[in-house]
Amino acid sequence: MRRDGGAADCGRTAAPVEYRADELAGKAGITVRTLRFYRERKLLPPPRREGRIAWYDDHHLARLRTVIALLERGHTLNTIADLTKAFESGRDVGELLGLGRPTEENPVRLAPEELADHFEGEATAANLATALGLGYIRTEGDVVVHISRRLLEASASLVRTGVPLAAVLDSAARIRRHAEAMVDIFTTTIRAHAADADLARLRPLAKTVVQAELSMALDRGLRADG
Repeated sequence: MRRDGGAADCGRTAAPVEYRADELAGKAGITVRTLRFYRERKLLPPPRREGRIAWYDDHHLARLRTVIALLERGHTLNTIADLTKAFESGRDVGELLGLGRPTEENPVRLAPEELADHFEGEATAANLATALGLGYIRTEGDVVVHISRRLLEASASLVRTGVPLAAVLDSAARIRRHAEAMVDIFTTTIRAHAADADLARLRPLAKTVVQAELSMALDRGLRADG
């Protein structure tokens, strides 16, 4: 094991810990041969090379433990490779969309295997790519951040009732379009009749109107189905 620069002086940040292949494999509880196999399958990012020596860090260790945990839950190597690509591409998706944290939602930090457990086999690469595109999830190193605990729990509940996750995400995309249209109606009305009004302060009024209309629409829909 190596620590670049030795012990950190007072007031200085300690250098990251690095491991040789045998040290990393030992920490993960696998053989060096298995480690090399995972690396060849592109389940791990390339190590830093110094001459003929490959150096790994804690990022590699966290990724390796995630791979092992997903394998223990029954995922195949091909599926894990697809998930890895989806998670890594998610960084660029989030940057392109300019997604930030919602002001009234509580984000949830999850290991990839924990996210997979929420959806019981439905956390496919295609579904993850859709969720990334919607801005529901983003990656921070080896951690997945879901943008809203309420949306995560509601989505998982729908999947447990038998609704495919792909259908849940498709519905979410359509609902978002309607929600954005409602926001446009509200802001256009306010600007037309109260140009000096603070839209942020009027947010609770907009939510009240939408929630009341949604509640009444659900009542009408349930009565019609009954």
